[in-house]
Amino acid sequence: MAHTQKMIECCESHEVHKDLLKIVNEKLPSETELYDLAELFKVFGDSTRIRILFVLFEAEVCVCDLAEALGMTQSAISHQLRILKQNKLVKNRREGKSIFYSLADEHVRTIIAQGCEHIEED
Repeated sequence: MAHTQKMIECCESHEVHKDLLKIVNEKLPSETELYDLAELFKVFGDSTRIRILFVLFEAEVCVCDLAEALGMTQSAISHQLRILKQNKLVKNRREGKSIFYSLADEHVRTIIAQGCEHIEED
C-alpha cells in the first residue's frame, strides 16, 4: 500500500515581518524556561505515569494500592513515582510503615484536563 504524505503549506515568497518578530522575541521565554517546560511535558509522555495520576485524581493512595490498581509491581510503581515527585507533580507522606502519595497541586489536574479536552476535539 502506498504511503501518502501531506505537504506542509509554505509561503510563496520570503518576507520577514520585523514588527511581529519584535513582539515574539519580547514575549519568548528564556532558553532555560523553554527547556524546563519541555522536560515537564516529557514526564507526561509515559502512559504508566498518566495512569498513576488518574488514580491520584480520585484518592491519596499508598504504593501497594497503586501497584494493585494498575497491575504492576511496587518496584515499577516506585520508579515512576520517583520521576513524578522529582518533577513536583506528586507529593508523599509517611504514615506508620506506609508511604501515601497524592497530587502535588491542582495544576496537575488542570494540565491533564486540558490535554483530555484537546484530544477529544473534532
